[in-house]
Amino acid sequence: MPRRIDTHAHVVPPFYRDWLDEKGVSAGGLPIPEWSEETCLEQNQKNGVETSILSVSTPGVYLGKHAKEAKGMARKVNEFCFELVKKKPKNFGYFATLLLPDVEGSIAEAEYALDHLKADGVILLSNVGDTYLGDESQEPLMEVLNKRGAVVFIHPSHLPAKPVETIPPFVADFLLCTVRAAINIMKSEWFEKYPNIKFILSHAGGFLPYAADRIAISESGASGYEEVMSALQSFYFDTALTGPHAMETLLKFAHPERITFGSDWPYAFAPISEWFTSKLESNSDIDSATKDRIDRKNAEFLFPRLAQYK
Repeated sequence: MPRRIDTHAHVVPPFYRDWLDEKGVSAGGLPIPEWSEETCLEQNQKNGVETSILSVSTPGVYLGKHAKEAKGMARKVNEFCFELVKKKPKNFGYFATLLLPDVEGSIAEAEYALDHLKADGVILLSNVGDTYLGDESQEPLMEVLNKRGAVVFIHPSHLPAKPVETIPPFVADFLLCTVRAAINIMKSEWFEKYPNIKFILSHAGGFLPYAADRIAISESGASGYEEVMSALQSFYFDTALTGPHAMETLLKFAHPERITFGSDWPYAFAPISEWFTSKLESNSDIDSATKDRIDRKNAEFLFPRLAQYK
C-alpha cells in the first residue's frame, strides 16, 4: 500500500464552513463540504495517503467587504490546523492561510504561523480579483517567505470576469487563473529574486504544460526559449484532478522530481478523488521510480520532517 503525501488536501473547519455559509459564499461553484478529522483519515486510507498537507481552499478568508474579519479567521484556521498536526504529526501537515491582498497582515500571519505554529508552508490564491501573484506589491511578503525557505502552495481563485452560466468556475476558469499566476511569477523573475521559495502549482499547473512552448516563444522569441522554459519548469506540480491525458503532457514537461501527489479531497468528492488516484496507480507510462517520487519522495524533500516516518 502506498504511503502517499498529499500536497493538495483541503481542510474545512466547522466554524469556517459556517462563516462562509453565513456570507453565502461558494468555492468556485462548488458547495462548501463538511470535513472532520475522522472522515479525512478514512478517505486517506482509501487513497493510500499517510499524510495530508491541509489547506483552506478558495475563497480563503478575504471576502472583499468582509475583509475586517479575515485576520481573525486566518488565525483561527491556522491554530485549528496546528492542533491537528500537534496531535497527529505523521498524518497531518498544513499550509498556513494568509490575508492577501493585505500584504502587511499576510507578513505578520506568515511569520507567526511559520515560526510559532510550525506551518509546513503557506497557501496563496492565484489571484484576488485582477491582481495576480507576481504583482510587485507582494514582494515584501516574498522576501519574508524566501528568508524562511517556505513552500508556497498556489491554489486557483475566481477569474476576474463573469462566469459562463453553464460552466462552473472550477471546471475551466481555475485552470486559466493558475496559468496566469505562473506566467506572472515567471515574468516578475521571482525564481531569481526568491530562490529559496518552492512554488507548487495546483492541478498539474492547469494547462501550463500544454501551453509552455507557446508561452516561451511569445515571451522571448526563439532565442530565449530555453530560458523561459527552464523558469516554467522551476515550479512544482501536484496531480490533483489530473487524468491520463493531462498526465502524459505533465510527464513530458515537468522534471520527475517536481511532481507531487494531490487528491483535492473533500472538494473532489470521494468517488472522484478515488477515480483519479486509481488512474495514477494504473498508468503504465509512469515507471515505478517516478511513481515513488510522486507518491512520497518529492514531498519528503519539500517537507523534511516527514522523512523520519518509515
